[in-house]
Amino acid sequence: MIVTDPQVAADIAAKVETFVRNVVVPYEKDPRLGSHGPSDELVQELRAKAKDAGVLTPHIFEDGSHLNQRGTATVLKMSGLSPLGPLACNTMAPDEGNMYLLGKVASDDQKTRFLDQLVSGASRSAFFMTEPANEGGAGSDPSMMQTTAKLDGNHWVINGRKAFITGAEGAKVGIVMAKAEEGASLFLVDLPHPAIRTDRVLDTIDSSMPGGHAIVTIDNLRLPADQMLGNAGEGFKYAQIRLSPARLSHCMRWYGSVLRAHEIATEYACKREAFGKLLVDHEGVGFQLADNLIDLKQAELMIDWCADVLDTGDLGTVESSMAKVAVSEALYRIADRCVQVMGGTGVSGDTIVEQVFREIRAFRIYDGPTEVHKWSLAKKIKRTELNK
Repeated sequence: MIVTDPQVAADIAAKVETFVRNVVVPYEKDPRLGSHGPSDELVQELRAKAKDAGVLTPHIFEDGSHLNQRGTATVLKMSGLSPLGPLACNTMAPDEGNMYLLGKVASDDQKTRFLDQLVSGASRSAFFMTEPANEGGAGSDPSMMQTTAKLDGNHWVINGRKAFITGAEGAKVGIVMAKAEEGASLFLVDLPHPAIRTDRVLDTIDSSMPGGHAIVTIDNLRLPADQMLGNAGEGFKYAQIRLSPARLSHCMRWYGSVLRAHEIATEYACKREAFGKLLVDHEGVGFQLADNLIDLKQAELMIDWCADVLDTGDLGTVESSMAKVAVSEALYRIADRCVQVMGGTGVSGDTIVEQVFREIRAFRIYDGPTEVHKWSLAKKIKRTELNK
C-alpha cells in the first residue's frame, strides 16, 4: 500500500530532521570517516541509533506499505542534512534505489532472501552496471555492455568487468547486469562471492558512500536460474524502473546537504566582519546568499514536480532527466557560492561545506552526466517535431 497523506510524511520528516541535527551531525568528525567513505562499523552504529529513534528506513513501514514519492521527498531531504544522515537512516544510494527495484520486481522468495536484510538496515547492497570506459564497456551508454551471461543447465554463468561500483566493498547483496542471448538481464547474488574480485577502489572526489567506488572482475560467476531478477532480456526495462526514482532520490538527499551548507555559510556571513561591516552587508556576498535562496526554491519545486509525475505511475524518464540536470546544476551553484562566501574556511575541513561541494560536483556526473541527459532530451525534442 502507498501512503499519500502529506501530514504523515511531514511528521516523519520532523523526526528525521531532529535525529540528524542532534545525533548524526556530531559524528561528522569521527575518525572512522575515510577517503573511501565511512566504515561499516560507523554505519551500523548510526543505524542502531536511528532504530532506537524510530527513523530507520523511515519511508518504508513494517507492514510493507511505504510513502509515495512526494512524501519520500519530504523525508529524504531532511535525512540529507548531513552527509551521514542517509546512511544512518538507511535512505542512501545505492540501497534506496535497490530496495525500490526489488520491491517492484523481485519474487516473494527473493524479497525474503535479499530485500528484507536491506530494509532492516542490516546489510548494504551494490548495483553492478557500469563498465570500464577504457575497455570499451558500458558507461553512460548501457547498450555497450560487454559483461555476458550464458545459460548452462539450470545455472547462469556471468563474466565481465564492472567499474564505479558504489559500495561493492562490504556489500552483502549484489544486483548484476549482464547481456544474455535474450538481451540485458539482472541477477541477484550474495556478497562477498569468490567469483567477484575487487581489483581496486578508486580515489574519487567524493567520500560519503561506504566502500567507495570499485573496479571489479566477474570471473565465471555461477548463479542458479532462480537468482535472475524478473525475466531474461528485460534488464534495461527494470533498470528504468529503478533509475528514475533513484535519480530523484539523489536530488532529495543532496538538497538537504546543500541546504545545510547554505545555513552554515549564512551564519558565517552574518557573524564575520571585514572592511568595516558584516560580510552579509557587502553586496557581493549578500547577493550570493540571495541567489542561493532562489536556486533552493527552484530545486525544491523541480523535485516535487518530478515526484508528482512518478506518483501517477508514469516511469518519468523524461521528467527525471530534467530534474536531475536542473537540480544537480542548481545545487552545485549553491555549494560553490557557499565555499566562496566562506573564503579560506570554505575550502577547509572545519565545516561540511567543503565536503558538500565535492559531493555535489560528483553528482553532476553520477546517475548520468548532465550532457547525456540533455542529449536524451534533445532526441525526444527531435522525434516530437518530426512526428508532427
